[in-house]
Amino acid sequence: MLSTVAIVGRPNVGKSTLFNRLVGERRAITEAISGVTRDRHYAKAEWAGREYNVVDTGGVVPESDDIFERAIREQADIAIQEADVIIFVVDFAAGLHPLDMEVGEILRRSGKPILLAVNKTDNEARANLAGGEFYALGLGEPHSVSAINGRGVGDFLDVLLAAMPPVEPLPEGEQPMKLAIVGKPNVGKSSYMNALLGYDRAIVTPIAGTTRDVLHTNYTYYGKEITLIDTAGLRRKKYISDSVELFSTIRTMKAIEECDVALVLVDATQGLENQDAKIVNDVIDARKGAIIVVNKWDLVEKDTMTAVNFKKSIQETFRTFEYLPVQFISALTHQRHTKPLELALKIHESRKTRISTSELNGELLAEIERTPPPSVNGHDLRINYITQVNTEPPVFAFFSNHPLEIPESYKRFLERKLRDHFGFEGTPVSFIFRKKS
Repeated sequence: MLSTVAIVGRPNVGKSTLFNRLVGERRAITEAISGVTRDRHYAKAEWAGREYNVVDTGGVVPESDDIFERAIREQADIAIQEADVIIFVVDFAAGLHPLDMEVGEILRRSGKPILLAVNKTDNEARANLAGGEFYALGLGEPHSVSAINGRGVGDFLDVLLAAMPPVEPLPEGEQPMKLAIVGKPNVGKSSYMNALLGYDRAIVTPIAGTTRDVLHTNYTYYGKEITLIDTAGLRRKKYISDSVELFSTIRTMKAIEECDVALVLVDATQGLENQDAKIVNDVIDARKGAIIVVNKWDLVEKDTMTAVNFKKSIQETFRTFEYLPVQFISALTHQRHTKPLELALKIHESRKTRISTSELNGELLAEIERTPPPSVNGHDLRINYITQVNTEPPVFAFFSNHPLEIPESYKRFLERKLRDHFGFEGTPVSFIFRKKS
């Protein structure tokens, strides 16, 4: 397991900017608005050849009655518990703040190694003055850094590596499945993650859009390692009113690109809406495994045909995606809540499946002989040979005398027959058509 480093401090001291600096890309949302970072934000970072996990947290405001600030404090507490080393960020420009003293006392009680980072020491003069009053925190030597321009960060990272415990690397080739939980705001994505984990990993409130960042959590399900990715709710562009929402949407789309399989949550009480269909299409366009998960099923009045009719309406919307499975769950009552996980693991393996050329040609050429492609522009179309050229996602090459003239309807026929013989439930497959040499 990699070491975990938590970045903690009061609001607006530059925690997310330092997070971005360590990770090497602008992954955390940084705005001059207190409370922008609400949930723990995970990423891998690397320094001097060593990888580690880094966790960005929201600004800690002890004893606050604000709903978000209370939730942020709870999230920071969990991050502190998970961490091997804690980076306590303070603001040189603002000086020692009473909240710094309160947060410092919280961290001291954790018993974890703590490194004090005095941020915004953007020049040598500031760096020379960075210690001073911050020694009063009683947390050891203050380290001057500038997250915005990188000054002093390299030296600080050397100290950070020395504070980390030794870790055992994962066996080569063993990679956990990355499972993204995506959907519109307020369909229950964070509640579903919390139900799987058995504790409040993500902030849950009745307010749509509570989750803005993408959250990564390692999870073991019957010996199978899974990285759960909870994401901000996706809105249509016309509803994105500020840059924070915009960055959240970008990061959610990046989460889809990053994952192996996506669970697209749909609100059973609202039915399948256009935005749900858009998200499913985004997942398929990214060539990721997909499961449509109908949440809040406990709130629907049901008879013997309710689930059948709901599933039928979904299939009518996605006529070309008949291979997508549909699962009905309740994150609140935990009804069937692990079924999507079991199916996702099967889909993950399916994405890695490689079918031998002899099997492909033995099964599909027989189907093509029984139902040959139609003539197009006076050309007698033939497919002579098939081979799989890639996995994750699966890609198949068909060699033809006129590859550019194969009709779309016949391509759909070939896909149906491929799935009839070899499965690939929930897995987009891609075809390429090449000229027979």
